[in-house]
Amino acid sequence: MEISEKLLCLFSAEIEEREDRYVVEVPRREIDTGAVEAGGTYRVALINGEVAAPDTTGTDRPAEEPQPPVEEGEIRYVEIEDLGKQGDGIARVERGYVIIVPGAEVGERVKIEVAEVKSNFAVGEILE
Repeated sequence: MEISEKLLCLFSAEIEEREDRYVVEVPRREIDTGAVEAGGTYRVALINGEVAAPDTTGTDRPAEEPQPPVEEGEIRYVEIEDLGKQGDGIARVERGYVIIVPGAEVGERVKIEVAEVKSNFAVGEILE
């Protein structure tokens, strides 16, 4: 399956029946990381939720989840697109993956070293 570069987030959810409609809830972490905003309009794709094979990647992440597109220690040039709630710079790379860059300003293109990697965001330190 090909995944669009425009993908903002990926999560599993159940479809709930509520009166005359069905609802898919977005996890709070997807709003908190800045990939999507409450009240926004987004395209939604549904993929069959069959149970995946056991994780054989040697990581603690489930095999069906996409792996972060960055690694600790990696050096990259990123463009700061937004500011987070604490004033840190926000860059988005492949598949909309977020890199938080403390001390960066919107519109800057900075060279960073990836200091910490989580499943849905990373933290980068400015090198230049």
